[in-house]
Formats: sequence, C-alpha cells, structure tokens
Amino acid sequence: MELNLAGKVAIVTGGSAGIGLACARALYGEGVSVVIVGRDPARLAGAEASLRNLTPEKGAPQILALQADTSKAEDTERVVAETIARFGRVDILVNNAGSAPAGSFLDLPDQAFLDTWNTKLLGYIRFVRAVAPHMIARKSGAIVNIVGGASRTPSATFLTGSTANAALVNFTRGISKELAHHNVRINAISPGSTATERAERLAEQNAQARGVSVEEFKAENARNIPLGHMVDPDEIAAMTLLLVSERSRSITGIEILIDGGAAPGI
Repeated sequence: MELNLAGKVAIVTGGSAGIGLACARALYGEGVSVVIVGRDPARLAGAEASLRNLTPEKGAPQILALQADTSKAEDTERVVAETIARFGRVDILVNNAGSAPAGSFLDLPDQAFLDTWNTKLLGYIRFVRAVAPHMIARKSGAIVNIVGGASRTPSATFLTGSTANAALVNFTRGISKELAHHNVRINAISPGSTATERAERLAEQNAQARGVSVEEFKAENARNIPLGHMVDPDEIAAMTLLLVSERSRSITGIEILIDGGAAPGI
C-alpha cells in the first residue's frame, strides 16, 4: 500500500525505546524526517544511532534527536521551535511519552497520580497545543496519541495510568472536532500488553502489588488475551503509519484498540 509519506516531518515523543522507537523507525523507512524526543540522553543517542543505521525505502529523510521532558512546558515549546527551525514544518505528531507506576491504590500517594498526569496527559495536551497552530496554518496535519487499553479496562493496580488514558481518549475525541475544521486529524491507538521493556517493569510492579510472582502474573495476563500473545510494537507502528497517511483522510477522533481481543466489551 502506497502511503505517500516521503518528505513529511514527524515528531515522536518517547521515541528512544519501545513503541515510540518502532514508530520512528517505521516513519523513517517511509521517507519521513523524524524528530525523536526522550528524557534519557544515553538511550536517546542509542536510538538515534540505530535509526541512522537503517536504509530508508523512500526519499532522503533526516533524523534529529532532542532531549526533553514532556512534563515541562518549556521543553515542549523548545522541541517544536527547534523542529520548525530545522525543517520549517511539522506534518505529523506521535504522542507516546509517559510512564505510570503500578501498585496498590492504598499505597500510592497523590504525587504518583500527579506525576503521571503531568507527564502523559498534560504532556500530550501540551504537544498538541504547540504543533496545532503550525498544522492549522498549513491546513494539513495528522496526530496520533498512543494511549493504552487501560483507558477502557482499568486495573485496580494501575489506576495512575488508566485515569490518564481515559482522559486522553476524551481529549482526543473532543479536540478532533475543532481541528477538523482546519483539515488536521487526531486519533488514538490503545495498545494492550505490548512486548517492551516497560511491560517487564509493570509486570514486576503489578505482581508485587498483588502478592504473586512475576511468572504467575504474566501467565494470568496471557490467559486474558484471546489471541494468546502480546502485541508487537511494530504492529502499533504500522497502524500509526496508516492513520497519519492520506489513506485515512476521513478518520479522526477515534480510538483503535490493538490488544489481541483482550477488551471485554465495545
């Protein structure tokens, strides 16, 4: 399927590992110049090096790695300003940065919720607010918010993340109506359990909160996935490519679940 993305410019937050890096890799392969954003300088440098080792299938895209913390408004503004200064435009935004601790609700302090909401919920909102004026001026743009299946199916031991995710689905649907008037589209992808380093850390935290072994938690988690396997980050990246392309030009304000059939209802 020809996606016609070559020559475009994308910002990918949380682009130094996991789903974010998979999205950056997929975009770069399609000829998109990619700005990867991450907090850890060493991990960011490694991600940049791995991308530079790739041979894009189309075009002659560039890579720009920027260290930034999405919980800080000034970092968000700097990333967008540097992207505009370097490339003159932003065509695509993939919001992916964010982390949330798992744990027993009664043991989690207010700060655990506040940190999660500030980094992920407000972090996504900040980036949309920062790139939207540039997209509106060009009458073109596509945004994908990587949210999470916990937005629909919350767990008692992951309420920091599930509350942020539910709010992001609400935000995505709401802001889509305003952006649509300017031919700017925004959609959400909610992955289920995905094979990333972060999933390993969450498994350890969830197991501890529930008083079971990590192996027991993983086995129970696998039983709850009808297709019987975790999501591959490349599956999320493939859907992201489709959503930011003109192949999906009539799709906005939706949430797509990629969870192996784990969600119990519509």
